[in-house]
Formats: sequence, C-alpha cells, structure tokens
Amino acid sequence: MTAPGITATEQTIREKVAEAFAPARLEIENESHKHHGHAGSPGTGDSHFALTVVSDAFAGMDRVMRQRQVYELLADELAGPVHALALTLATPEEAAKRGL
Repeated sequence: MTAPGITATEQTIREKVAEAFAPARLEIENESHKHHGHAGSPGTGDSHFALTVVSDAFAGMDRVMRQRQVYELLADELAGPVHALALTLATPEEAAKRGL
C-alpha cells in the first residue's frame, strides 16, 4: 500500500533502492510539479524525481558506475513514467565530507 502523498512510482523507487542498496539515507523528492507544462512532462505528477542515496554499497565505485547501477535498477520506471531522475549518490564517508 502506498502512503498518503506518495505516488505509486515514488513508492516503487523507494522499495527497489532500499532493497538493492540498504541505504543509510534515502531521500526521494518528487519534482514533477516544477515541470508541469514543459516538453517531456506528461502532467501526471509522477515524472521527475531527485534521488539521494547514501550507502556503503557504493564503496569502490566511481560516479558513473554508481549511476549505472541505479539506472539499471530503475530501468522499468525510466522506460515508463519517469522522464527525469536527478541522482546524488555517496558512501557515508563521502556524505559526511560533502555535508549531505
């Protein structure tokens, strides 16, 4: 069941990322309202997301490899309702240094 105020797509992203990366921190911001009426925005309120994941699973991976891991995990969502996905990915140590 989806929590109030959370879209089904957001819930799916949250569940997949939590299971795959066991994050110390997971934040998903639905930014679809910022893009309403823009080209590529279907107007569903479920198309643009910003994702912050802090996880030990990213240790030893460069930025591109981390992004590939997330894009592969969310391939179905990116092929469907998600038009844009902004990623901030870090290990706990990197997050502490960057103030995330």
